[in-house]
Amino acid sequence: MDDPQARPHGGDGQFVRSLTTAERDARAAELRSKGWTYPRIAAELGFNHRADAYNAVKRVLKETVREAGEDVRALELERLDRLEAAANEVLEREHVTVSNGRVVSLNETPLPDDGPVLAAIDRLLKIQERRARLLGLDAPTKAAITITPERAAAIEALADELGEQ
Repeated sequence: MDDPQARPHGGDGQFVRSLTTAERDARAAELRSKGWTYPRIAAELGFNHRADAYNAVKRVLKETVREAGEDVRALELERLDRLEAAANEVLEREHVTVSNGRVVSLNETPLPDDGPVLAAIDRLLKIQERRARLLGLDAPTKAAITITPERAAAIEALADELGEQ
């Protein structure tokens, strides 16, 4: 990349762009959206290579997708918060058993109805599962698997045997 303003600063490999570079990247994306080719964009905006124009457009698209994704995620989390609050209200409320339009009592004490409480608990669990998926908390973990040469040979022999059948 020949753009000195987009070179990494520090040892962490992160690119720090100046306002000028960010504006030029945005202009490159705008021109690309109008059907301009990368060589033409590079010539227009003073990039040294076609690849620099391509990378500028790529940076803008990546940032746009990331920002939009973060906005949607925040909106979904707010919705889940509202749903959770409503389910908690149901959970905390006192529920009595009703039959034929009348409260069922035992020794003149209203008989509690656990159905709405259990339904609220189920709903809260679904909300928690959705939140965990949205935040990536349930993402699979990577595992390194090493196959010894002996096991690789056994797998290959089994595959050959299955292929013959």
